[in-house]
Amino acid sequence: MASTAPPRPRARPAHTQGSTHCAYTPDGSKLVTVGSNNTIRLYKTGFDGEPINIDDCQEQNACVDASDEFFVVGSEDGTVSFYSIPNAAFDKFLLRCSLPIRDVALSPDSKWCAVASDELTVKLVRTDDNSQIRHLKEHNKPTKHLAFDTKGSTVALACADGIVYVYSLDSDEPELVKKVDGVIGALDTESEASSKIAWHPDGRAFAVPTPTRDIQVVSRNDWEKQRVFKDGHNGDVTTLAWSPNGAILASAGKDKKIVLWETKTQNVIARLDYANVMDIAWHPTNNLVSFTNSDGEVYIHPDFVPEQSASLLKLGKQPAPFIHDPLSEISANVRRPLETDPKPLPQRPRRDSLDSYDSLMDGPLAEDQDFVEDDDGAGYVINGNGKRVHDDDVEIFGALPSKRPHLEPEYHEAFQPGSTPWRGNRKYLCLNLIGFVWTVDQDGHNTVTVEFYDHEFHRDFHFTDTFLYDKACLTENGTLFSCPPKDDSPATIFYRPHETWTNRTDWRTQLPKGEAVLAMSLSESFVTVTTTANYVRVYTLFGIPYRVYRPKSTPMVTCASWRDYVWTIGNGPVGADGYTRLLYTIENVKRDEICQNEDTVALPDSATLKSIFFSDNGDPCIYDSTGTLLTLLHWRQPSRACWVPLLDTKLLPRLASGRKSERYFPIAVADNKFHCIILKGGDEYPYFPRPLLSEFDFSIPLTSEPPKPKPANPDAMDQDGTPEPEDDESETRKLEQQYLLKGIAAAQLADLVESSSGGHAQRSGLARLELEIDKTLLQFLAVECREGEDRGMRALELVELMRDRTGRMVEAAGKVADRYGRSILGDKIREIGERRVNAMDDDDS
Repeated sequence: MASTAPPRPRARPAHTQGSTHCAYTPDGSKLVTVGSNNTIRLYKTGFDGEPINIDDCQEQNACVDASDEFFVVGSEDGTVSFYSIPNAAFDKFLLRCSLPIRDVALSPDSKWCAVASDELTVKLVRTDDNSQIRHLKEHNKPTKHLAFDTKGSTVALACADGIVYVYSLDSDEPELVKKVDGVIGALDTESEASSKIAWHPDGRAFAVPTPTRDIQVVSRNDWEKQRVFKDGHNGDVTTLAWSPNGAILASAGKDKKIVLWETKTQNVIARLDYANVMDIAWHPTNNLVSFTNSDGEVYIHPDFVPEQSASLLKLGKQPAPFIHDPLSEISANVRRPLETDPKPLPQRPRRDSLDSYDSLMDGPLAEDQDFVEDDDGAGYVINGNGKRVHDDDVEIFGALPSKRPHLEPEYHEAFQPGSTPWRGNRKYLCLNLIGFVWTVDQDGHNTVTVEFYDHEFHRDFHFTDTFLYDKACLTENGTLFSCPPKDDSPATIFYRPHETWTNRTDWRTQLPKGEAVLAMSLSESFVTVTTTANYVRVYTLFGIPYRVYRPKSTPMVTCASWRDYVWTIGNGPVGADGYTRLLYTIENVKRDEICQNEDTVALPDSATLKSIFFSDNGDPCIYDSTGTLLTLLHWRQPSRACWVPLLDTKLLPRLASGRKSERYFPIAVADNKFHCIILKGGDEYPYFPRPLLSEFDFSIPLTSEPPKPKPANPDAMDQDGTPEPEDDESETRKLEQQYLLKGIAAAQLADLVESSSGGHAQRSGLARLELEIDKTLLQFLAVECREGEDRGMRALELVELMRDRTGRMVEAAGKVADRYGRSILGDKIREIGERRVNAMDDDDS
């Protein structure tokens, strides 16, 4: 409920009737006011006398912004004037435009001034050298308001077309990074209604008035709508401003009200009756606010925030109001605090040895105190314990031993594979080849939707979620959900099978109080959950607790499962760079067999893990932040596992020109392809509407040179679809890829056959795969033979790599050599064939 209003201050007639604006200097010592007359007033904070007047100025001043040493004023005659605060005088014209100025803003370091006018181009002018000007020109309408973010790396423009344009200033040439549509209304630049952009002091979001008389918060991370300050005004909003710590938002409207909102709850804490307010300025440190109105009056309002809510201004910097604040999400960094500053041990006086001279004589002799002077700094001085001081003990690495910095390890954050963070009020809980699960925050409850790609076997469904599930897994058998603990409610795991033959279909179980889910996985046999208590909890498919254990590598990062295999990853030892090394364990929980135990995840320096999953054939795969997809060979055999790259997305031919920049969100590895979602515009995660899946063939990174694109020749392909022949170089690269990829597939299948005593179908598949490898080598041999006799050694090496031991493939290789007239090579190939046949005969005998 809104509190009572504080005492009303007197109105100060500072300017003639018309547009009036104000701004505090960052140190809070001065308040600058400008208006429609040709006088600027400087009010000294805490002084109730007459202000300093600057009469040498323009008329119809429309905007002002101030630093500690100067302030800038924009006028409707198209000039931006620069004034000195110490001298209280006009200094120079900073910029001239052909049309009226609508807004000015100084960067946080006051080195740049952004100028919005009725021209289509926004100009950034250097305040100490107005010959340096940068132009923002990718918007199509005049700009009504603009604002720098708290770091000065971004400037946001509210344009007359109802779109917020966001420019990045990280490079010399400003770059348009986002168009935020559907938030502000289309307003004329002369309109009294406002679309002012107010960045929250934490720099992660900004607030803008909406056409519905509400105030919408937009996050910087994804440019999505967050919390709304609503039902506060009955007229259009004319201005708004955050308190210095971001705990309170003040807004004024045409309803003749100033409304104070609590940022955390978006509740109104006070309503003040002031008409025609055009600008609001908070003092940087005190409970003091100044505001101006269209009558040319200035109000300096001490104790602006009512006493009941004044404590909010004494808080530290408060977070911007997000629907789901990324800073509050559970991560692997939430760990018991380390004892970085251990309590000092109590000092105990040194006990003298029995019969020592000092003990017997009640201390050292007085004349002995200065017997030796350390005049050359060699360390001869004796301390109170009778020991010489050692310099190395006093200062090592530039600090006393007690003051040396403690290395704080950087943990890899936990994540749920296939999920995305909150973006606005929506979030993907799971994305895979079966379907996708997404949720929408409805303020108090969520709505969860589960959709499938194949509607022949499964039907989509959705339900109202009062548990607020934040993680999900989806398989052909069922859907698994989990929710975080909240207040007195513990974390809950909920499994819903798609089909059962009993009446009770789903089950639910709770974790111990205070324990939250970090990641979970669902296979055909088991449910696996990793928690903040550093437990791995394994349940059967219908909720029977099967195993609970604490892994060696903690805190946990993520997990995946396939059939009876469970794969967990956690933080391991800290490397020299301060980052932990990730360790993984793969075990068969049904047979209680460990395949790999606390082995290292192969990540480059500074790289992070983006996703883990099993392929459709059951082989572990990872995708890291460098855009590389890797698989694990020989993982069923302890201490033999090896990470092998399958694809480096940075080397894709589609990116070879350098004109395209995109990222890839991993979904799955299936049918010997990488399935993903292509992300453009700098996005890291997919959003709504749901994008289409893309697939890429594997391509082991062998060279940075991508395959040459084929010429755009309409005759390059015949009517029957036969492409024109490739050159030998591109054909060689293609055969190298085929040889390596088929070798990896054969190794994976051989491991499966060996571990499971594979049946006839698997063994036949392995034989066919090995035959295809030999055929690839045979094609490779033909290319080498065409190149000439000098490639004979390389050609012979290809024959030695053939896996066929019957001699048939070697015989075919000899025929290829004879076809190209390589007689010497043919003889040597036949020698290899004879040796292999003889070796087979020896084995048979």
